[in-house]
Amino acid sequence: MQTVIQGASQLQVTPIAYGTWQFGGDRWTSRLPVKAVQPPYHLFRRGIEAGLLPYAAHHIGVLAYGPLACGLLGGTITEAARFGPGHWRSQSPAFTGPGFGRNLQVVAALSRFAADRGATIAQLAVAWVLAHRAVQVAIVARTPHHLQESVGALDLALSRDDLAETDSIMAAAVPLGGPSPEGMT
Repeated sequence: MQTVIQGASQLQVTPIAYGTWQFGGDRWTSRLPVKAVQPPYHLFRRGIEAGLLPYAAHHIGVLAYGPLACGLLGGTITEAARFGPGHWRSQSPAFTGPGFGRNLQVVAALSRFAADRGATIAQLAVAWVLAHRAVQVAIVARTPHHLQESVGALDLALSRDDLAETDSIMAAAVPLGGPSPEGMT
């Protein structure tokens, strides 16, 4: 697997990383049962087998957290999605009402654009994030399928025109606010 130098740290890292902060029992996970926050060691094993290294979100350097737009670019959220009243998405204009509809139109356009390049929307999203000079590492993966799919993003070379078209499609999106380890109260 290719590696990159991560910022001023001079650490040699893989450009796709499996994030591990959610297993730390911090404010993000403190409301979950203990079993729900135990690390899925099978994912660590799969990641290491794929040549990836696990990272915590607070590690040094510039890490892209959430390249799949809190699930929107994962390819599974549809207009039928409903989020419970306590879920942050149920209060987000990006996941409710007209904003959600607009974002689903953007997702459909991005899906077509990705398919035309032989990729999934998730691979396009990760490749787009990694194409930006300020990003050395994209933190991805919650399941073995997500992990394997994300690794495929490394084979997707986006031209300048591809990046511009992706930006153009994204201009219609309702910006996401969302949870992050730093933003949870």
